[in-house]
Amino acid sequence: MNFSGIIRRIKTFLFYGWKGNYISWEEAERDSDGYGSDSILQKVKEATEKVRDGTAAYERDSVLFDEIQYSYPFLATLMFVAAKNKGKLNVLDFGGSLGSSYYQHLRFLQHLDDFHWNIVEQPHFVKEGLHSFETDHLHFFYTIKDCIKKCNINLALFSGVLQYLKEPYKILDEVFDHQIEYILIDRTPFQKKGKDRITIQKVPKWIYEASYPCWFFNEQNFKDKMESGYEMIYEFEALDRARIPSKFKGFFYRKK
Repeated sequence: MNFSGIIRRIKTFLFYGWKGNYISWEEAERDSDGYGSDSILQKVKEATEKVRDGTAAYERDSVLFDEIQYSYPFLATLMFVAAKNKGKLNVLDFGGSLGSSYYQHLRFLQHLDDFHWNIVEQPHFVKEGLHSFETDHLHFFYTIKDCIKKCNINLALFSGVLQYLKEPYKILDEVFDHQIEYILIDRTPFQKKGKDRITIQKVPKWIYEASYPCWFFNEQNFKDKMESGYEMIYEFEALDRARIPSKFKGFFYRKK
């Protein structure tokens, strides 16, 4: 790593990341910018276009990489669900941006007999997705209800998104109500002790300038919630890290 790269990492560690312990989501919102900025969409769009067009290998949160960083437990889950459904994979990717996870795993997905990747996102992301990125396999929807109505979903995916929702358990309840067979949680922060904690995540300026509320879930309480309707098949450590005592983890569940 060159000197400028070292300096950037030090500055990122000192001035960015997760901080605070807020009483309410509304209080954290008042101290942050939010995730709805058009500038964020523009950066994500430009990065995703490069991945789609083959001039970059991989994109995560608008950051481009020279090679794909695979999460093999994540990939194993996709293949497991497809195998259980005779080669069919129909994913509801809640908060899936413009297709980050889709493009990340497309090399493997394209060999399936029948697969569809359905993203439910914020309205301005869906509008851009429908205009610029939708294909025979990649689709965009404004709501879970719209997606479920049109697609025979066999896997609900929440990758790096539940922690940014004001009411994450309400969204999980909606998925529970639709009796989707499998749920995959990935890139989600958990702590062993204490109640669910509300922080603010400040994003480094070299990615994009933004800050927004973020949950750190109590792991056991989260598992208890999930296991009210689903049984865990396995859990795994995810790629992300935070200075707050916690682990980013993934969980794969099957409907009881």
